[in-house]
Amino acid sequence: MLLGLTLLLGFQLLGEVIARLFGLPLPGPVIGLALLFATLIAGGRVPTGLRTAAEGLLRYLALLLIPAGVGILLHLPRLQTDAVAITAALVVSTGVALAVTAALFQWRWLRRGRAGRAEDDGD
Repeated sequence: MLLGLTLLLGFQLLGEVIARLFGLPLPGPVIGLALLFATLIAGGRVPTGLRTAAEGLLRYLALLLIPAGVGILLHLPRLQTDAVAITAALVVSTGVALAVTAALFQWRWLRRGRAGRAEDDGD
């Protein structure tokens, strides 16, 4: 578990360094998470220590959301002021995500269908 926590914190630190070094508008933990994801995809497996640490953290996920709730209450006046813009951004981004997901699914489904037909023609 210690190895897993070290990996998680190491990638978060790497993300913070990259974000600050290049002045990126993304939070360091998001960059670190993307780097961790890419590393896990390239490696093809999740190390046991990382799996154990992640499962341990997921068990207490509800507690990790408390700071976010406090932040929302702290910035409630600003959220109320920008409610229309925030709502529009959420609706548009959700619509775009759904459309891209549907298009990729359809493209993958059609591609898979063509590959199946090509195999049938070859037999």
